[in-house]
Amino acid sequence: MCSHLLADVEKKVEPARHKIGVCIVAMDEYEMKAKELIESGRKFFCINHDVAYFIFTDGEKLHEANDLIKVRQENFGWPYVTLKRFQVYEEHAKLFEKMDYLFAVDADLVFVAPVGEEVLSDLVATQHPAFLKKRGDYENKKISAAYVGPHEGKHYFSCSLYGGRKNEFLNLVKEARKRVDADLEKKFISRWHDQSYLIRYLIDHPPTRILNPSYCYPEDWQLEYPKKLVASGKSAKKTGRK
Repeated sequence: MCSHLLADVEKKVEPARHKIGVCIVAMDEYEMKAKELIESGRKFFCINHDVAYFIFTDGEKLHEANDLIKVRQENFGWPYVTLKRFQVYEEHAKLFEKMDYLFAVDADLVFVAPVGEEVLSDLVATQHPAFLKKRGDYENKKISAAYVGPHEGKHYFSCSLYGGRKNEFLNLVKEARKRVDADLEKKFISRWHDQSYLIRYLIDHPPTRILNPSYCYPEDWQLEYPKKLVASGKSAKKTGRK
């Protein structure tokens, strides 16, 4: 009888409900792209959890909501608007105190299918669709703090979606920012900007979960993976980022 009671109790135990933060930098016209991302996320992203969208922008078109926290952010201009995203996230770390997980997502992505617990792990990275089964376009200049040696690097990751548990995410952005700042002091900028520094970090700290290109799917490509998070308006081959 006791075993039956225990079984009944186990059936009633619900999965843990987490607080998940999504960080988006959206300057200029990307503010409206971020609106599409957020609207699609409300429909598809971790809907069994409490998701909050933190948008860092210089625009006025998006308005705060119960799940949307808008942060006024200086537009650093190109290429610093991408290069300094780690800095933006680190400087606003207090905003994320109540979060269990944090993810950085490019503003020009759209969720097109359910994305759930499969993305929840300590440190999460996404494979770059342009470099499957071949060596990636790593930073090869030794002057750079993002430098990757010829015998380093197993996976080439995209900067479009990465994250993990809050402390892991904050450790990542802190270390990556240091590397960016070190290069800027030398007046050097890595070819693929923040992506190069992210990849350097992930080589030194291997992710606990690697997502396939379903989570960074160029809209005009045909891959062997289902579409879940689609990158709009850019070619991976041209940018190296998506």
